[in-house]
Amino acid sequence: MLHYAWIIAFTGTLVTILAHGFGRMSYSVILPPMKDGLMLNYTQLGSIATGNFIGYLSLAIIGGFLAARFGIRRVVFVSLLVIGVSLFLTGFADSFSFAFIMRLIAGLGNGGSYVPIMALPAAWFIAQKRGLATGIVSAGIGTGLFLAGIILPPIISAFGKDGWRYAWYFLGIAVFVLAFVCYVFLRNSPSEKGLSLYGGSEEQKSGPKVTLFSAFKDVVVESEIWKLGVVYFMYGFSYIIYLTFFVAFLTKEMGVTPIAAGRIFAVLGIFSIFCGVIYGWISDVLGRRAGSMIAYLTLALSYIIFAFWKDMTGFYVSAVIFGIAAFSIPTIMAAASGDAVGGRLAPAGLGFITLFFGIGQALGPLAGGYIKDATGTFTYAFLLSAGVSLVGAFGSLILKKKV
Repeated sequence: MLHYAWIIAFTGTLVTILAHGFGRMSYSVILPPMKDGLMLNYTQLGSIATGNFIGYLSLAIIGGFLAARFGIRRVVFVSLLVIGVSLFLTGFADSFSFAFIMRLIAGLGNGGSYVPIMALPAAWFIAQKRGLATGIVSAGIGTGLFLAGIILPPIISAFGKDGWRYAWYFLGIAVFVLAFVCYVFLRNSPSEKGLSLYGGSEEQKSGPKVTLFSAFKDVVVESEIWKLGVVYFMYGFSYIIYLTFFVAFLTKEMGVTPIAAGRIFAVLGIFSIFCGVIYGWISDVLGRRAGSMIAYLTLALSYIIFAFWKDMTGFYVSAVIFGIAAFSIPTIMAAASGDAVGGRLAPAGLGFITLFFGIGQALGPLAGGYIKDATGTFTYAFLLSAGVSLVGAFGSLILKKKV
């Protein structure tokens, strides 16, 4: 019989499609026509992205602890509804301020859904299978990128100068409706289905009913959690510059057509679908430290290629290499959080290290947009991403060795 843990894993895939693929990453595809429609500069566009990440950061930390207290199923459902409504309303934006507020609210929903769902496999799978299961959940990010790259450009083109508005309408309706599907299938723990962990027996950290204070106290005293946070910051800062300005660089600086840029973005999405599964498995076998280092080196290579190999072949090569490791670090961090504090506190642990990740995400787009406006090119912004990613690779050495 199919263990319900796998239903949880693949429902988690749908959640990440909606929360991360549609709720966050789609902004890169809509950004160029939205810039023209609202007459914004790149610093403002970066600020809007930063607003999204501030919202994400604010609730990612709290959301992890709320999920530990009230249950992942309920927190994820409400958060997805918030994302759906805010995405739909973004289509009505008529100013920088309104767009900023809507993306801020979408970020709140994103943080409240993404962090808990990435931590959920820790409650359903033993440690030796936790990285693989978390990778399946993270596959939704790449799937969402692929769908955004394929679906949104035709919608934008079909409706002319207001096409970007209809793209937001589509995303909002899709997320809102499918949130109910996720709610039907999600469960907080195997005990709700009368089951044990998938993969065998494993001692779980137990204790009295979780409160917000007790969860916070148990998490912050764990030294490995702080190390994970430091390493996670490097990913948040570096990858988001690349993704936020990916399509804008191709269309505005390199002269690539929006449809062609959307295809390259879709290729990135296709290759990133299985990156979490691959690197989750690598981290299960080689350890979280080795998996993190390999992932960071791969990402740095993709940024360097994008900065210097400026033709269609180079763009595709960079997209493929990035896709191979795109969301490997979040997968490894989620599994490592479960290793450090156990399945019961995994959402709280992941929420706490997301503080570091979110700060990096908030600073990255601001830095990238400023560099573009100051130098007239995105090249130096992508080189900054590469340098920070290399710091992350060597910083991974502070993580715990595989036992």
